[in-house]
Parts: sequence; C-alpha cells; structure tokens
Amino acid sequence: MMENQSDNIVRENIKKLFFEVNESLIKNNRNMDSLQIMAVTKTVDPRFVNIAIENGINLLGENRVQEYLSKMDEYNLDKAKVHFIGNLQTNKVKHIIDKVDMIQSVSSIKLAKEVNKQSCKNNIKKDILLEVNIGKEETKTGFFPEELLSALDEISKMDSVSINGLMCIPPKINAEQFFYEMNKIFVDIRAKKLDNIDMSILSMGMSSDYKLAIKYNSNIIRIGTALFGKRNYAV
Repeated sequence: MMENQSDNIVRENIKKLFFEVNESLIKNNRNMDSLQIMAVTKTVDPRFVNIAIENGINLLGENRVQEYLSKMDEYNLDKAKVHFIGNLQTNKVKHIIDKVDMIQSVSSIKLAKEVNKQSCKNNIKKDILLEVNIGKEETKTGFFPEELLSALDEISKMDSVSINGLMCIPPKINAEQFFYEMNKIFVDIRAKKLDNIDMSILSMGMSSDYKLAIKYNSNIIRIGTALFGKRNYAV
C-alpha cells in the first residue's frame, strides 16, 4: 500500500500524543504502565486504525455496532483489543457480544441483564464497566452516582458479566470538578472490596480533556481527534 500524507499525519499525531501523555503522567507522579491509550475509531478508515496499531496503540474503542461489524475484518486485531464505548441498544447486544473484549457503556440494569443473557448464550463471561452520568445530564445515559451501589450489587450477582470498573463522559463545563468527583467515587467503591467486583478501571478523558483525566487517575483515556484529526481522512 502506498503511503500518503495522511498516513504520516497519523504517525506524527501518535508520537505527539505519546510524548504529551508521558509528560502529563510524570507531572502527576504516574508511570506509563498505569495508563492505556484507546484509539476511538468512529468514522475512521481501517487503514488509519491499523497504522495506529502498528505504532503502539493496542486498544480500540468502537461507538457503533453496524460500523464496527463492517470494519472489524480489516483491523489487525492480533495486536489490539476492542472495547465497545457507545450507546448500546439491547437489541444490538447479541451482534457484538462475542466480538469485543469489553463493553464500557453499560448504562442501565436492563442493558446489564441483556449483556448477561447473551453472554450466557455464548458461554462466555463478559467484562463490563458501568457508565456513570456524573453530571446528571438529560442528554446522556448512565447511572447517577447515588444509584451506583445498588446497581453494582444487582449486577454483581449476574453470572455471565464481570464488573471491571467505571466510565464517564463529564460535562464540558467545570470538567475538573466532575473528574475529581468521579475519582473519589471510584476510590470509595474500590475500598469497599465488594464481592464479585474488580474495581480496577476508571475510563475517562478524551482528546480535549485527557490531561485533566490523568490528573484524577483515569487509567483509560479515549482519544479520537488527537490521533486521527477531525473526521475524515481521504483514502
């Protein structure tokens, strides 16, 4: 495949991102092993996704079921894992349950039950994160903070899902306060050592605010624009 200018832009973006992420980690007394960079691949051509994989990105985030199913065979998934991070309708769960390594966007008990049901049918145990609507925004899905303990208790009793932590998309206004609150919730829950819950992942931060997220101990940042630019590149 002939390279073009866009190939090089993606490579340069990756170098810049790794450098700036490392700087931010050092500033906050963290090491590179404490963080995963996820490439958010919505509307990105598989060619550029594979360039990201070849250059050290080993985690992909998919937002749309049909788009992912149409592109997954073109991805070099020998070297990368895939998490589903978008709004997931219950009737779409069956299509991806065995095709992603984790579902980060479990935003309701109803959805958790469907993930559990489809995992059971496929004889697998699916890793999930609970999505928290930390800003209680009407336009976003997810559990309100005060609902979390009850939800964790109910979902932890489901046989075919494994709760691995929390994810959120905070409001753009006063984002730092919400990152702070999200980290506090995460730490508080982890300290409770609840049965059947591995509170090890805090997924928050995107291209515009990942440095703040790192400050508040996010260990997965979800990066699209800073890697691939504003959508789309021409092939």
